[in-house]
Amino acid sequence: MTDPAAFPDPLAPYPLTLPDGSSHEETLFLRAALDHPNIEAGDYSYSTDFDTGTDLAHRLAPYLYPGAPERLVIGRFCAFAHGVRFITASAMHPMRGLSTYPFRIFAGLDIGAYRAEAGNHGDTVVGHDVWIGYEARVMPGVTIGSGAIVASGAVLSRDVPPYAVVAGNPARVVRMRHDPETVARLLALAWWDWPIGTILEALSAIEAGDLAALERFAPSRDDCDANGS
Repeated sequence: MTDPAAFPDPLAPYPLTLPDGSSHEETLFLRAALDHPNIEAGDYSYSTDFDTGTDLAHRLAPYLYPGAPERLVIGRFCAFAHGVRFITASAMHPMRGLSTYPFRIFAGLDIGAYRAEAGNHGDTVVGHDVWIGYEARVMPGVTIGSGAIVASGAVLSRDVPPYAVVAGNPARVVRMRHDPETVARLLALAWWDWPIGTILEALSAIEAGDLAALERFAPSRDDCDANGS
């Protein structure tokens, strides 16, 4: 399978078609389905979530409001299972003083100090080709490296290295998917930035874990830039 037309359009909200011809409405391409000024999602990243009754942006990042001081940035080819939640910085209560109670919100007072404190946590960033399992939680300001796997129910309060497998609460690195040399080569290769046609041509190498073969498919940087990466 090398024809890019055989792969779903990244701007199609429902990338999966069931045998009866209907769309699998629980699986959504994020870039097409998300309409939020503080969320950025790369091509082909998707979520499969059984709760379809509310807006996807609200399900994924329930505390992230338009104009918040932080963003949620998601790379390409990520996969999010049911119940994944990003607890972004605006969920945080004030912690610089003697109480964490948000008095200013209920009193209708200026909350500029709250916003500034939330902004200090920074953006939440998910790299490329990241798989996040069932009902995992990602806390404010965490960066998840490309190629990482997050186990079901994990609670991430720290950054995750590229190609690490993490699990638990708080999440810890269980193992690395590859040795350091292989990780460096994969990150340098950045196959997720390639045109989709090239990725499909290289699919057998990706599936076989044949890095040397995959490297032979690498397009020029100009080709990747032309692909919108």
